Amino acid sequence: MKANIRKIAVNIEETHREIGREISPATRKAVAVAVIENPFAGTYHEDLTILMDIGAELGALLGEKCVQALGITPDQAESYGKSAMVGENGELEHAAAILHPKLGAPLRVAVDKGAALVASSKKMGSPGQVLDVPLGHKDAAYVRSHFDAIEVRLNDAPRGNEIMVAVAVTDSGRPLPRVGGLVHNDVKGKDGLR
Repeated sequence: MKANIRKIAVNIEETHREIGREISPATRKAVAVAVIENPFAGTYHEDLTILMDIGAELGALLGEKCVQALGITPDQAESYGKSAMVGENGELEHAAAILHPKLGAPLRVAVDKGAALVASSKKMGSPGQVLDVPLGHKDAAYVRSHFDAIEVRLNDAPRGNEIMVAVAVTDSGRPLPRVGGLVHNDVKGKDGLR
């Protein structure tokens, strides 16, 4: 593995009640986070291939950890997202290199398909800062019930020379969705939109 991983954390969020109503089955989201050494911390490099390759490794690893944490099969995953926070000695482009060119394909394998774009965010930060991971339906962008997010925070990451990389997967949409749009059971999953 090219990534020098200091730690991995996995969290599951289940919502059983919302505004006095029972959610049955509960909506569930998992987020897996890897804290890695930034090989380019403090220096400018034109070629970010190493980070792109690390992104591919983490897309598979973190996606699989989310699916396992939810106790589902890959085809039961409904939405996904990705995010990265670079420590103070890095640059935003380091997060982009991890997230965009190569992380998506192995994540799609981990969740069995994924025709839609993987929602993403990137930021610079410091230990204990919140990282929001946006979520969208894995096969159809027009499924509004799956527009969501999950946050993650680690008290000791990212340090100045680190990058915190997160992948989130759900087995459901938001609790009590009612803003219209395409519903999960009607998704065709061919063009990433419907």
